[in-house]
Amino acid sequence: MSPPERLPDGLVVRLGQRVRVEDGGRALVGGAPLRVMYLKPGAVPLLRGRELRVADARTAALADVLLGAGLADPVAGRMASAPVSAAEVTWVVPVRDRAEQLDRLLRALGSESPVIVVDDASREPVSVRRVAEQHGARLEALTVNVGPAGARNHGLTRVCTPFVAFVDSDAVPEPGALELLLRHFADPRVALVAPRIVALPHPQPTAVERYEDARSSLDLGDRPALVRPRSWVSWVSSTCLVGRVDLLGTGFGDGMRVAEDVDLAWRLDAEGHRVRYEPAAVVRHEHRASLVPWLARKAFYGTGAHPLAVRHPEEIAPAVLAPWSAAMLLALLAQRRWSIPVALGIAAVTVVRLAHRLPQSAHPFATASRLTADGIGAALVQAMALLLRHWWPGVAVAAIVSRRVRRAVAAAAVVDSLIEWRRTRSTLGPVRFAVLRRLDDLAYGAGVWWSALRGGSIAALRPSFRSTPRG
Repeated sequence: MSPPERLPDGLVVRLGQRVRVEDGGRALVGGAPLRVMYLKPGAVPLLRGRELRVADARTAALADVLLGAGLADPVAGRMASAPVSAAEVTWVVPVRDRAEQLDRLLRALGSESPVIVVDDASREPVSVRRVAEQHGARLEALTVNVGPAGARNHGLTRVCTPFVAFVDSDAVPEPGALELLLRHFADPRVALVAPRIVALPHPQPTAVERYEDARSSLDLGDRPALVRPRSWVSWVSSTCLVGRVDLLGTGFGDGMRVAEDVDLAWRLDAEGHRVRYEPAAVVRHEHRASLVPWLARKAFYGTGAHPLAVRHPEEIAPAVLAPWSAAMLLALLAQRRWSIPVALGIAAVTVVRLAHRLPQSAHPFATASRLTADGIGAALVQAMALLLRHWWPGVAVAAIVSRRVRRAVAAAAVVDSLIEWRRTRSTLGPVRFAVLRRLDDLAYGAGVWWSALRGGSIAALRPSFRSTPRG
């Protein structure tokens, strides 16, 4: 396979908000996975502030390295125009009934791009056919229900354009969203791009809808990202995805009815392609409004854990911890008089060891201290998630007999809820937000355990251990 052509002139990339610039611009700390990257002296002046504009082969090569390391993101809004026109994209819409939602979506899509509606064995196919015909969409009617992933794959086989845009029938892209997503294909390595998924407006929102407005599983935040396992954005939702047809192969995992979007993103990353998340492009989604269907959906998402463990055993771990951070957590969870001194000692040893691994740094101990602090913060967040979300059935049993486990769970529940409430700026009060946050975790965790028990494997529950970040 010949290497892809280089990034085009005029493309602007910007260092991610989580990336720190140190040593006078020579060292970049961040990325996915976390790393310290040292720039060659000739490369340092190419970065103006936190941005780099591609103007020649040298700047294109540096931009490509930064993008591939997850240290920088393309600035889609700074491109003059998309390298792909809407006429080169085919929309594929999987649907089962939902004729009203389909009508709303097709009105929003307009007529610039061809549309294929795949009816996944609707109970009322006449209504779906009528809506598709009214909007001039091509209808593919399936006689057997295969699920959204199978319906998308069927539509993919009928696409004749070089690009495809999958969108669910209960979603509505905002004007300009497709053009923003298409701009990312100026990078020849990009195979798939996803927008930000937010809620459709609701005049009288329920408590569940207000929680979802702030903390929806589908909303991956307001920062662009390279999507890959174990990064800040490790997956993207199939609610809406735009991809290169020639790189998608047969599409979503055969027979997968949940987590097919995670599987696709991880497969593409493993093949050396790039998957990008672009929050400036917004697609609105009809979130569930009542408690029981919402909890059922959360549990359903959790059941994707075991299928992913089968396909991606190295990436599915619910927590990724360095050995030193795992030891520190065990010391803190012991809740003994020696716990804090031991944890501080582990952190101090980690700083010293990491500093010796940064010989190029002008201030190795300062850099190592910041990296260690980052690791401690990440470890604590993951520990709270394990206690409250992934491992809660086992933790609940342990809490019956252990006062220390009860204290750890109570502290984690309060701290996690307050952090998320403040971070998301939810319009719910802190108490109601905390209750729904815990219900969210309980439902998802139940789905994970059910899938693990049904699959006869604890792979989706087992944490992963890795070494400290490399220099």
